[in-house]
Amino acid sequence: MNRTDRLYALVEELRAAAPRSRSARTLAERFEVSVRTVERDLAALQQAGVPIWAQPGRTGGYTIDPAATLGPMGFTADEALAVMIGLGSLTRGPFGAAAGTALRKVLAVMPDEDARRATALASRIHLLEPDEVEAVPPAFAESLRSDRVMVLHYRDKDGVVTRREVEPLGTIGKDGAWYLIAWCRLRDGVRAFRGDRMVSAELTEERPPRRTLSRDDLDIPFGTLRSIGDELG
Repeated sequence: MNRTDRLYALVEELRAAAPRSRSARTLAERFEVSVRTVERDLAALQQAGVPIWAQPGRTGGYTIDPAATLGPMGFTADEALAVMIGLGSLTRGPFGAAAGTALRKVLAVMPDEDARRATALASRIHLLEPDEVEAVPPAFAESLRSDRVMVLHYRDKDGVVTRREVEPLGTIGKDGAWYLIAWCRLRDGVRAFRGDRMVSAELTEERPPRRTLSRDDLDIPFGTLRSIGDELG
């Protein structure tokens, strides 16, 4: 068994055992390698973002969160390439860290030869991007999943900074820039806040009231607005 296959098999072994743990010695015997090799493999998986935890003590070992891991990936070469392009295009921006770890996880659970082929194809795809990309506060992405009011210090196109309490509703990506769509309490309406103009962003503990966002609320003068969710219907 090569190392790539063993990494995948280790994840599947821990998934099957969860929530119980497996000791490094048990895993080493299972895959006929040394304990040191298993520990090195598990450390590599942890560094790639796989949710594996070490439990200390005589009855301890390694365990995994099965709900946060991926099963086998039966992608065709074209499907794998499309996934890699999609994730690769997000590595600069508010979703960059998650896109990078997701890409490594997808490759880790693909068969070795398929992963090599997809990586070779992806090396032919190039993205033309600005030399410098302004940083976006980490709270930008977190606000979309936390459902909490966020306090922004926002710099408008004229350089004026104002304090805004906003209720995040969604996001729009355009030409490499990301906009947070939110209900602005200062303006009492829906506004778009460009991520690289957020001087600071801090989530509060307040849960906002439920609001329904329609495309008419966005008042976009040009282009076609497409939801990623439309592709899943």
